[in-house]
Amino acid sequence: MGEFELIARHFKRAPGPGSGARRAALGVGDDCALFAPDAGMQLAVTSDMLVEGRHFLATVPPARLGHKALAVNLSDLAACGAEPLAFTLALALPRADEAFLAPFAAGLFALADAHGIELVGGDTTAGPLNICITAFGQVPAGQALLRSGARAGDDLWVSGRLGDARLALEVFRGAVSLTGDAFEQVRAAMETPQPRVALGRALRGVATSAIDVSDGFAGDLGHVLAASGVGAVVDADALPRSDVLARQAPALQHLCTLAGGDDYELLFTAPQARREAVLAAAQAAGVPVTRCGRIEAEAGLRVQDAAGRALESNWRGFDHFA
Repeated sequence: MGEFELIARHFKRAPGPGSGARRAALGVGDDCALFAPDAGMQLAVTSDMLVEGRHFLATVPPARLGHKALAVNLSDLAACGAEPLAFTLALALPRADEAFLAPFAAGLFALADAHGIELVGGDTTAGPLNICITAFGQVPAGQALLRSGARAGDDLWVSGRLGDARLALEVFRGAVSLTGDAFEQVRAAMETPQPRVALGRALRGVATSAIDVSDGFAGDLGHVLAASGVGAVVDADALPRSDVLARQAPALQHLCTLAGGDDYELLFTAPQARREAVLAAAQAAGVPVTRCGRIEAEAGLRVQDAAGRALESNWRGFDHFA
């Protein structure tokens, strides 16, 4: 199977039900795709690269890998409050393997169809397995959620649950023993994260800042604090976690929730006066949210337990080159 047959067979789709919203005037098959945001909208663009052995294990099922490759990009759009429009795919493959490509494309397009978006172009080449997606979205001019808007007095919120993906990684590393349904639950969190697109859109005009939790709660919160010129107090015991993680030792719970990464939940701030609006947005999006701290004028991150006792706070997010 050659390059162009590979693209035609697995990634070029005819218009029709279940194949995306057809937002592009010109999609796969030319030198460039053509599309434009709606009037009064700004274009939101994000790229994420997944490298085998660095971002995912060789044991991940191809369908889940296709899902995750797109999900991590949609999570970035969600953090800006953007509506997804389309995406491109750059794919390096050791070989044109039908047994990999068919389920990979199926997982990729299942998530794309769930969000009404289409693949509009990209590139394929031979090489070590490497997946790079660029996703395009739109957001009303001046309404994008940014990292720089947190203000002293704001509540700190997070969506969903944290830490299961890191717990799964510890199982794969042999540091933790989990079997059966418990292991499958945390492995699913690691391999098939759910981008909070609906919540991001619902938080426009409510949240003052937002970021997606990809490199660890504490590290990603640090980006918000630096961009906003503020500090924060976090209640580590308030961070939402699954029953599986809650049964682990406290130190492991803190590691997974505060510095785990790969959660792809939304971490955001909002004024205390907008608590009801935050809960209404969460209900509309069908995503639970948890208030877990507050923003303060004094710089720095302070982590405490439910009794107010200070905990170690030198939690660092994932850094490829650290």
